[in-house]
Amino acid sequence: MTLAPLPQDLPLGSGPLLDGSSVHLPPAALGQDVGAGIVHAVSTRMDIFNGYIGVFLVAFLVSLIATPIMRRLAVAHGIIDRPNEARKTHRYPIAYLGGAGVYLGILAAILFSYTAPVHGLIDFHTSKFAQAGDVPRVVPFSVLMGMTIIMLTGLIDDVLKISPRVKIAGQLVAAAAMAAEDVGVKVAQQLLAPIGDAVGNPNLVWHIPLGGAGDVPVDVMYWTGTAIIAVFVLGACNASNLIDGLDGLLSGVTSICAFCLLVIALGLAVLDDGPLDAARVVLCLALLGGCLGFLPHNFNPASIFLGDCGSLLLGYCTIAIILTLGDTGKTQLVLAGLMIYAIPIIDTTLAIFRRKLSGKSIADADDQHLHHMLKRSLGVKGAVLVLYAIGISFGAIGIWLTEGRARITYTLAIVMVAFIGVTAFKIARRKQIEEQAAAFDRRVGALAAPSVPVASSVPLATPSEPSPGSTTPARV
Repeated sequence: MTLAPLPQDLPLGSGPLLDGSSVHLPPAALGQDVGAGIVHAVSTRMDIFNGYIGVFLVAFLVSLIATPIMRRLAVAHGIIDRPNEARKTHRYPIAYLGGAGVYLGILAAILFSYTAPVHGLIDFHTSKFAQAGDVPRVVPFSVLMGMTIIMLTGLIDDVLKISPRVKIAGQLVAAAAMAAEDVGVKVAQQLLAPIGDAVGNPNLVWHIPLGGAGDVPVDVMYWTGTAIIAVFVLGACNASNLIDGLDGLLSGVTSICAFCLLVIALGLAVLDDGPLDAARVVLCLALLGGCLGFLPHNFNPASIFLGDCGSLLLGYCTIAIILTLGDTGKTQLVLAGLMIYAIPIIDTTLAIFRRKLSGKSIADADDQHLHHMLKRSLGVKGAVLVLYAIGISFGAIGIWLTEGRARITYTLAIVMVAFIGVTAFKIARRKQIEEQAAAFDRRVGALAAPSVPVASSVPLATPSEPSPGSTTPARV
């Protein structure tokens, strides 16, 4: 087998990343220092996946076991979803709190990765970003804290029903936790770098003078990245919440997203792209395991729902992984991640435009989402399976984008998004168009109908003829 050195600047999608082939170092390089770590060998994606598989198993088993326990607790305390609205598809009360079971699975998997040096059941890939003899950086504590804040916010809403402003505040706090540890803030680097070069300030750090007291540095890239994190977290949490309308839909779509993001994460780990490579793989496997452990309980006919604590959590975890793809300034990978997450994005965008054009508030619920339209034609299972297939298609396009096929993938994505968007918008507007047409017909009919005097329909008695039954002469 031919041995070739691993180029540190190998672009994403260059042979070894996504085609499954091996990348090897020459024998003389094995065991030598590379950066701050020791290189023993360069693994394939499958080798790295095999080393981290325990994370998936822990998340899967804990979620699988914890979900029925959460169902019993929900039923015992009356935390159930009653089918009291026409847009709801279930016909009998179903327990909430499924998201708490998923959270416990993801949490257990992350804690399992934290304790890997003790139990030794995870084979971390070798990284130049790890100190000699240490494991690579695990999932940042800020992400774990953000997950907990998001889950608790949704849980309180499921139990006590809080206002939308409080829910948004909880999501912003979770986003701020990520920014505090620089998770995802570098996503703006590639976008703003040309501006920095143009103004002669590559890092876009400006110093505001305070007279004799020195100056205050303002990192424009950091604060722009922080703003992007806030927008992404708010958007993803609410987008996932909006598509959680059919049995098994959100948990299945998120599983597909997690798997496709895992493919990219394993490729980055092969390239030893950055310090968050191991954390990204752990997050993908934990999210995938947690969702698949919950899916048997949630697939039609569902025995438990995610609730807001679950839908917000899955949106947060997915967008956290996508944001980490830009940790080394590769913003194009974030675009690939957003493409993988296309179904919630498309559905949310259509909902905003649809409600605005109808004169409704963005927060007003309706039954014109993608899954509602498909359900009316295909039933619950058929609609969910079709959306799974669409999710797989967008996932494949996102992975293909990381291989450098930008023009082809963007073209395919635009065609798919346009077709889905126009079709969904046309169906959603059909009812409104029919109502407008009926109102127009009524107005035209009212104008065309001849006016009939009211008095003509009542026979009047003449002065010479008394009214029937009258003893006095009739009066005009």
